[in-house]
Amino acid sequence: MWISLLPTLNAILNATSGVLIVTGYVMIRRKKVREHRACMVAAVITSLLFLTSYIIYHSQHGATRFAGVGIARPVYFTILISHTFLAIVIVPLVIITLRRALGGRFAKHMAIARWTFPLWVYVSITGVVVYLMLYHLYPAR
Repeated sequence: MWISLLPTLNAILNATSGVLIVTGYVMIRRKKVREHRACMVAAVITSLLFLTSYIIYHSQHGATRFAGVGIARPVYFTILISHTFLAIVIVPLVIITLRRALGGRFAKHMAIARWTFPLWVYVSITGVVVYLMLYHLYPAR
C-alpha cells in the first residue's frame, strides 16, 4: 500500500524543488553565492529523489487515467503534454547548468541558467498541478 503514497510524495518533492529553485534565484540576485549553490544543489537532489520515486511508482502502478470531463480534459492534457515535454528537455539543461557552475565557468553557466531556470520552475509547478488535477480535483472513482 505504500506505493499509493508516492504520488503525494512526488508532488511534495516537485513543490520543494520549485521553492528551492526560486530561492536559489533570489539568493544569486542578492549576491549570496553560497546560499544560491546550496539551494540549487538541494533542488537537484530533490529532483533526483522525485525521479526515483516517479519511476518506482509507475513501474509498480502504471498509468492513472484522468477522470475529468468537459473543458477540464483539454486543460489537463495541455498542461500534461507541456509538462512531460519540458521535463525531458530540462534534464540535460540542469546537468549542463550544474556542470558549468561546478566547473567555475560562470559566464557559460549564467547563459544557460537563463533558460534552465524558468523551464525548471514551470516543470515543478505543472507537476504539482497535474497531481492536483489527477488525484484531487478529478480523481478516478
